Amino acid sequence: MIHATPVPGDIGLTRISGTTGKLIRFGQWLNGNGFADYEHAFLVLPDERLLEAEPGGARVKSLSEYDGADVVYTCPAGLTEEQRGAVCEASGRYVGVEYSFLDFLAIATHRVHLPVPGLRRYVASTKHMICSQLVDQCYQDADVHLFADRRWSGYVTPGALYTLLAGSGEQAREGACDAAAQNTEPGEARRAA
Repeated sequence: MIHATPVPGDIGLTRISGTTGKLIRFGQWLNGNGFADYEHAFLVLPDERLLEAEPGGARVKSLSEYDGADVVYTCPAGLTEEQRGAVCEASGRYVGVEYSFLDFLAIATHRVHLPVPGLRRYVASTKHMICSQLVDQCYQDADVHLFADRRWSGYVTPGALYTLLAGSGEQAREGACDAAAQNTEPGEARRAA
């Protein structure tokens, strides 16, 4: 479900411009996600912060860095406050984890069924992750499994997150994931969290 006001535990999906964005769009296309408009994912944390994977390693930053950006905030339907808390708590384990553009290639290699020894272990490794893998891993650590399609652990792109959580309802952009988001004015949930 999509909503405009970020709540801790939400997934933020946004675009990346320039060459990096184009390379990620191509990587997502290789992985069967088409040319989705979202090339980056991050996890919303309490106190107006976020966790995101980036080339220098995963970092906690201010959510205000995305003020004015085209960001879709989404979460699985029915996500409870306890689950949101567990997802945010899990995020602390991944600060500093290295970024790996090679994960896009590894995911694509799996998609085209190339028999590469150790590929599943490489994709599932939490020692290096792209942004969407990082978000998905925080959810998995909180025992919230976003994907029910028996995919390999770590086999997720920003485009896959968008398709799963937000792609079925652009018209729901102003909708809400839960009561906390439904009953607040824009910006109020951030201050209350």
